[in-house]
Amino acid sequence: MEDTSEVALPERFLRGLAKSADRPAVRSGSLTLTYGELHERALVLAGSLLAGMPTPPPAIGVLAGKHASAYVAILASMYTGITTVPLQPSFPVIRTKQMIEASRVGVLIADDESLPVLNQLRDLGVDLPVLFPPTGQPMPAVSVDPASALSAPILARAADTAYVLFTSGSTGRPKGVPVTHANTRHYFGLLDDRYDFGPDDVFSQSFDLNFDCAMFDLFCAWGAGATLAVAPPHAYRDMPGFVAAHDMTVWFSTPSAIGVVRRTGGLSPAAMPSLRWSFFAGEALSCQDAEDWHRAAPNAALENLYGPTELTITVTGHRWSGERSLNGIVPIGSVHPGHYFMLLDAEGTPCRYEGELCIAGRQLTRGYLDPADNAGRFFFLYGERWYRTGDRVRCGDNGELLYLGRNDAQVQVHGVRVELAEVEAAVRACQGVEDAVVVALPAQESVELMVFYTGTFVPPVQLVRDLRHLLPAATIPKKYRHVAEFPLNSNRKIDRKRLALEAATAAA
Repeated sequence: MEDTSEVALPERFLRGLAKSADRPAVRSGSLTLTYGELHERALVLAGSLLAGMPTPPPAIGVLAGKHASAYVAILASMYTGITTVPLQPSFPVIRTKQMIEASRVGVLIADDESLPVLNQLRDLGVDLPVLFPPTGQPMPAVSVDPASALSAPILARAADTAYVLFTSGSTGRPKGVPVTHANTRHYFGLLDDRYDFGPDDVFSQSFDLNFDCAMFDLFCAWGAGATLAVAPPHAYRDMPGFVAAHDMTVWFSTPSAIGVVRRTGGLSPAAMPSLRWSFFAGEALSCQDAEDWHRAAPNAALENLYGPTELTITVTGHRWSGERSLNGIVPIGSVHPGHYFMLLDAEGTPCRYEGELCIAGRQLTRGYLDPADNAGRFFFLYGERWYRTGDRVRCGDNGELLYLGRNDAQVQVHGVRVELAEVEAAVRACQGVEDAVVVALPAQESVELMVFYTGTFVPPVQLVRDLRHLLPAATIPKKYRHVAEFPLNSNRKIDRKRLALEAATAAA
């Protein structure tokens, strides 16, 4: 019989419950739920779900924003032992329908704000039972029945899928990534050894719940008996005030958040002294952004984390110590124990120093929900199953990896190979520029580069003059646009597709 001890994600919550039953588990707006309250509510919802369904569904969809009820719903879904599928109410309804169908969601847990989405789903032919039904919701209701409450969570096996997240697909159809309890057991076990989180910690919760880094927030905090403090959009107007109000000790976000906080004046020296850990992932972290954040949070160790969804949240880490890299980007560090990495050159041949990063190991998921999507991403070599990340890295003498950019972010300008990340780093080095995004535009059988940048307005002629000292002539961008801030997508990453569309429109 398989030992399920410390396997399933809910058991991390139970560990926190044993330490902090009467302490806050989550704060969202004016509402605070203790570990005991969150546990009891999740048991009631989980029992109601199972009692209200003739047979257990393959998966449970959680259609909710970052409100207190969403955290109850996530935990309740996991307490059933059934796969959880976080769904974002702000996503296009067509995309949500595709996710529901691909992951075989059989029941939804919804919040009040999801009513418009439920109506639109029903119009598209989705007719599923719904728990927490908003008033007047169009689908069959599953009643909340306290008499059906579970006495304890139902334990899952290590090989069972804990949750399914979706990544964008080149065909326009989202690709589902099933993450098992075994994947997360290895991941969170490593984090427990690496960090000293405890019941007195307060974690930021900045990621939407359908973004894999949110799982870091939830189950690092809950495994330690710590508190989650949900960061609403308006918190970025005064981030030092938000951090101070919650006595926050652990921050985790995408690097784009640094620019937002900077523009609102939140990065003054020692503005966030309570932080003792700062984590960033999801995008390249510039050395300048790391310096500015560390100046505002001088008591915090700062780490740059990296990992695609297919490798369970994050799979490398670099603890920043103030060093400057050649391309102005903080290294992504070393791969986690229990993993191997390999670099492939442009012909797909293993190489030593620089190439596409491939990783094998215990956090590697078993592939996409649709096996047809695995082609070109998952492969076998040297007796191991590998994942091609699509990211180009350079391996340093110390074994740490430096991120160079996406394979698909490499272009040729008049026969010269150009890495967009390199050009972006050069533009950031220009006086007056805060951050930069470079996009490629077709031009006379080649391409030309266009720069979007934040900071103060700089005449293009001055930018060109400065860049001549940093870049080969063929790689210097031809067009420049100053913007107050970059558009962000739902995960608070820079929306590069939108900028590329704006560039194409401007060129037309």
